[in-house]
Amino acid sequence: MPRPLAVALLLLCTMLWGFAFIAQKSAMDSMGPLSFASVRYLLGGLVVLPVALWEFRRKRARGLRFTGRQLLLIFAMSVVFLLGSWLQQAGLATTTVTNGGFLTSLYVLFVPLIAFLIVRTRPHPVIYLGVPLALIGIYYLNGGGLDQFNFGDFLVIAGAVFWGAHVLMIGHIARETGLPIFVSGVQFLIAGTLALVLAFGLETPTYAGISAGWMEILYAGVLSTAVAFTLQAIGQQYVPSANAAIILSAESLFAALGGALILGERLPLVGYAGATLIFLAILLVEAVPALRRRREAAAAS
Repeated sequence: MPRPLAVALLLLCTMLWGFAFIAQKSAMDSMGPLSFASVRYLLGGLVVLPVALWEFRRKRARGLRFTGRQLLLIFAMSVVFLLGSWLQQAGLATTTVTNGGFLTSLYVLFVPLIAFLIVRTRPHPVIYLGVPLALIGIYYLNGGGLDQFNFGDFLVIAGAVFWGAHVLMIGHIARETGLPIFVSGVQFLIAGTLALVLAFGLETPTYAGISAGWMEILYAGVLSTAVAFTLQAIGQQYVPSANAAIILSAESLFAALGGALILGERLPLVGYAGATLIFLAILLVEAVPALRRRREAAAAS
């Protein structure tokens, strides 16, 4: 596949994810976050299942066998995936789509921090600039005062921590198994099933409530989940991971664009400065290490 086409697929992926924030927020008018997540991920898992099984059969024909450790990692990853989604969805009930998109993008900053804490991989020095820059951006995103920061914003940030852990886990598991689409499909089904069980225990899901949000569920389940994650898996085969991460972080910009065009959300002037600082922090964390590696490789050759 030509590199420009792969980049175009990743951009389409970020657009689908960014606009999904609108569907996620409006769905909270008729159902709880767990109810929405359960139906969304079960639908997404069923849609991607045929492609996932095709990928699995191809690998199995070459002697692939899952180990007990790998199965345990896939289950753990699915739980982390659900927690990130649940916190994000619950946060969107009280915060804006624009804030939700930019705050979720903080997972790019959490990835190197989590890697350092878990596997002792020392972060690139740029992280020490990126984290404070992002924190200042969060401060100004809400008008330059923490009194404007509501509980939903904190939930979305907590969700971003789990999204950061999920990025590390899925990258490791996909490389180890060689089955990125199958692993994604399985995690959708596991997360959806767990969310359904929790929904009946913590919420009161009703057929009427779910039916009222069928358009949001259809978009989030088919386009944002099944299609977007499949496009990501395909596109990242032809684009270096650091470059892909920069492209995918544009999800926050599409969330802000959708919030403005469809929901009429507007940031205060200082809020745009905060959003710019957050996006700049994300670019620094991803781009500077990649440029340094490129220089070192050029010098070595």
